[in-house]
Amino acid sequence: MNSTVLDTSHSTTGSRVALALAAVYLIWGSTYLGIRFALEGGFPPFLLGGIRFTIAGALMFAFLRLRGMPAPTRAQWRNAAVLGVLLMLLGNGMVNLAEKTVSSGMAAVAVASAPLWMGIFAAMRGEHPTRTEWIGLGIGFLGVLWLNADSSLTASKTGMAALLVATLAWSFGSIWSRGRDLAPPFMNAAAQMLCGGVAMLGAGLLAGERMHALPTPHALGAFAYLIVFGSWFGFTAYIWLLHHVRPALASSYAYINPAIAVALGAWLAHERFGAHELIAMGVILSGVVAITLAKAKKAKKT
Repeated sequence: MNSTVLDTSHSTTGSRVALALAAVYLIWGSTYLGIRFALEGGFPPFLLGGIRFTIAGALMFAFLRLRGMPAPTRAQWRNAAVLGVLLMLLGNGMVNLAEKTVSSGMAAVAVASAPLWMGIFAAMRGEHPTRTEWIGLGIGFLGVLWLNADSSLTASKTGMAALLVATLAWSFGSIWSRGRDLAPPFMNAAAQMLCGGVAMLGAGLLAGERMHALPTPHALGAFAYLIVFGSWFGFTAYIWLLHHVRPALASSYAYINPAIAVALGAWLAHERFGAHELIAMGVILSGVVAITLAKAKKAKKT
């Protein structure tokens, strides 16, 4: 294989990584506000996620099967079910629950600790981040702490506890998935959304959640956005990243999302923020830059 082919291959992969990162950076940063609008318009927390992921997963699964992609094996369905519980039920479900009492901006800020936990869980598996990646993780986490300290963003103890559970479950599930017998990325995403959606529906019904009236048009619009952009584009891009880049880079979205979520929350939902939040988000972005540079440096060596 000549060098031209190799260069083209590396360029294509780099472009895909960039597009996938843009999807999880920009789209997921906006989903926190989408969740808030859906909750305010009549959706209960777990039924919101359950209906969202069941529809998104079922439609994506049907589309892939019509395109001739094989269905997951029994072992792959089992692993998808575990990940559905960790990422969807405990991860997204707890974020939905938290946003009943926590602002969308603060929810994104709390979840921004995910890269640090993923680095710890990865280290426990022997996948030690490089020195520069640890520096980037540390800088980003300091920015998160700064953003939390004396922040004007609203929060509650119950909501913040739910966000801690969500972050730990999401981080552990993301690392646990590496090396498992999983379907190809797109089919794997569909299977996880299906399993997680069903689990969330069950949890919501057991918790007594019911849809007592048709949600408002505003909430239905937010719900549609969460399905199309948050689930199909954002979540699928994240699953692809987990299979193609190091955990520190795949999880770096958590440092970008707070900036986008806070800005959108202030613009569209009148959530207050000032110089304190802007400076802290600048520190967070510095952490992302350090992680990205570490990834580029490692790629050159290999």
